[in-house]
Amino acid sequence: MKNQTKTTRITADIIESMVKRIVERFQPEKIVLFGSCARGDITYDSDVDLLVIMPVKGRRRDKAVEIRRAVLDFPVPKDIVVRTPEDVAEYGNLVGTILKPALEEGKILYEKTR
Repeated sequence: MKNQTKTTRITADIIESMVKRIVERFQPEKIVLFGSCARGDITYDSDVDLLVIMPVKGRRRDKAVEIRRAVLDFPVPKDIVVRTPEDVAEYGNLVGTILKPALEEGKILYEKTR
């Protein structure tokens, strides 16, 4: 049985606030919203899917957990995927990865200016 936690309706303001916090604390190169929120077909079961592209020392999964903890107080379901710029270059067009649909159908919410 799925854990039932109290959640709030997903809104653009909540997503924007989450992205702002991630940018302030982690300085990623890019953040992409993907999945149902990006497609505009949010349902009761939807979560906020964010692809965070940034250099990572150590395991990407550990960085994703760190970012997830930083936005834990936002009362919406969320899935944070962390990939490096090298991952994107190597696997971004590979069918069967999360990167391909996220990059093709996602919406860029933040991109670092050079």
